[in-house]
Amino acid sequence: MAGLYFHIPFCKRICAYCDFFRSASLHLKEGVVSAMHDELREEHSFISDRDVRTIYFGGGTPSLLAPVEFQRFIDDADRYFSLSDVGEITIEANPDDIDAKYVAELRRTAVNRVSLGVQSFNDAELRFMNRRHNAEEAVAAVKRLQDAGIENITIDLIFGVDGFGEDVLRQSLMQALELQVQHVSAYHLTIEPSTTFHRRLCRGEMREVDESRSEAEYALIESVLCGAGFEHYEVSNYAREGYRSRHNSSYWQGVQYLGIGPGAHSFNGEQRRWCSQRLEDYVLSREFQGEQLSLKDKYNELIMTSLRRVEGISLSDVERSFGAECRKRLVSRAARWIDTGDLSLDGDSLHIPTSRFLISDAVIESLFDE
Repeated sequence: MAGLYFHIPFCKRICAYCDFFRSASLHLKEGVVSAMHDELREEHSFISDRDVRTIYFGGGTPSLLAPVEFQRFIDDADRYFSLSDVGEITIEANPDDIDAKYVAELRRTAVNRVSLGVQSFNDAELRFMNRRHNAEEAVAAVKRLQDAGIENITIDLIFGVDGFGEDVLRQSLMQALELQVQHVSAYHLTIEPSTTFHRRLCRGEMREVDESRSEAEYALIESVLCGAGFEHYEVSNYAREGYRSRHNSSYWQGVQYLGIGPGAHSFNGEQRRWCSQRLEDYVLSREFQGEQLSLKDKYNELIMTSLRRVEGISLSDVERSFGAECRKRLVSRAARWIDTGDLSLDGDSLHIPTSRFLISDAVIESLFDE
């Protein structure tokens, strides 16, 4: 199976934390969308797997497109791939774009999952992050989608924000539970260079939260969501039974995927490549950067993606793909983390306990082959 990803790189407003490939130059939208159809036609053979199971429209702000434009991409993809077994078609959306007219038009497409960039249900925190919507609009957007019969809704939340503590986070979590959404992605704020938050940090106008605060907020999320029946199945993702993100799960399982659009990445099992150009240049022609994955790259990728998941990594798979010596080396490196409880070895499975996912990056990096 394979996945298709369409990157819609436009936003009406740039959020204070965002360092994704995006642009507020909406006058280029029509040209970029047309060029994305060209890219799909020209580059669909980059992946060998023709059996597509998931389609994802990310951004940026995909909901700046009319719903009919999603369907045109889906219909175009059907020319080059088998879509008969597609089970999940997701669009990311901003809550303030989800009015009654938009939802009605969306229901006439094949889209069956909506990921809402809520980030918080607290108005002061939303203003601090320079979000376009308020809490009331976010609640209304979820209810409109539900009333229209969309039964697979996920919301994003951000935690670890300076000036907004556990009470604010609890408010957002409880609102998510009250809305009965099927999936929650909870991301710890990372202050990246070239963002508004980074400039505020440099001016001394905000701080990064300390480790104890991060751990307390993470524990709160774990307690509230898992206590309400959600499964913590990946570092940042929680789902009700049967509602894991199939598309994102395929990334963590090494499935081939084709990314279309400026900033989108593709992976065919042997190569990874991406197209990161000025939008004006992308419209005229596409230029790709990429890398051929070495055996070491493939091993490190398996470590990184597998240990982000609750299932962890199969030692038998490591031995099968990379040899007995590699398995032995992995177990040896893992020993100190097993001793501290930050890794667990259960039979053939090496995994990070969900309670320790917050430090997963440190654990994973220590297991890489250099």
